[in-house]
Amino acid sequence: MGEGEESMETIIDIRHLNKSYGANEVLKDINFSVNKGEVVSIIGSSGSGKSTLLRCINLLEKPSGGQILYHGENIVDEKLDVANYRKHLGMVFQQFNLFNNHNVLNNCIVGQVKVLKRSKSESEEVAMKYLKVVGMDKYINAKPKQLSGGQKQRVAIARALSMEPDVMLFDEPTSALDPEMVGEVLKVMKDLAHSGLTMIIVTHEMEFAKEVSDKVVFMDKGVIAEEGSPDEIFHNPKQERTKEFLKRTLK
Repeated sequence: MGEGEESMETIIDIRHLNKSYGANEVLKDINFSVNKGEVVSIIGSSGSGKSTLLRCINLLEKPSGGQILYHGENIVDEKLDVANYRKHLGMVFQQFNLFNNHNVLNNCIVGQVKVLKRSKSESEEVAMKYLKVVGMDKYINAKPKQLSGGQKQRVAIARALSMEPDVMLFDEPTSALDPEMVGEVLKVMKDLAHSGLTMIIVTHEMEFAKEVSDKVVFMDKGVIAEEGSPDEIFHNPKQERTKEFLKRTLK
């Protein structure tokens, strides 16, 4: 965290966000903000709206109402250039979403060349830098099918980082992994969290959320039931439903 003013620069500010599919209201009046350098974990049961919220933030889902302000500009506004906004967000999905016909290095180069219009050589340099960060620089010629799930997810993280985004979004990045691979991905994410990167993480890894977050948001049935520091949420939750949820998950 920087000192003074800089530490409180708000990057994303969500106001009165709603999302419905027909009569089914999945998100109801969501309000929260993310400051530069903050790590925000979103926790809650399946179906509580966590992933939908993340998908609204990068406009993979169109909000039904409310505002998402990015550096003060409402990105839900029809006139906004969505592709340009998305350049500033890195997204890591449950299912890796790598290009299977490209090797590891190319997976991390393609977006830079196409979207950021970087030269091939600069893109390669940036890709190598981030593949090193995630410990996958030895595998640059491998195709995704030759990699374990944990390795694929680390490449997916490097690919997102190669776009040098303002904010990294993680949608349950370990939920599709075999248990023995979860640790290697969480370690990379811990290192990133400590590097000052702004991160929004939907996760069911409670110990991880407790350890790396500046702020924890607990969602239940489409609303933010409670938010606070990891200490407040995990050791001193105010809401009954937060207590119930933690009792079930912190076995």
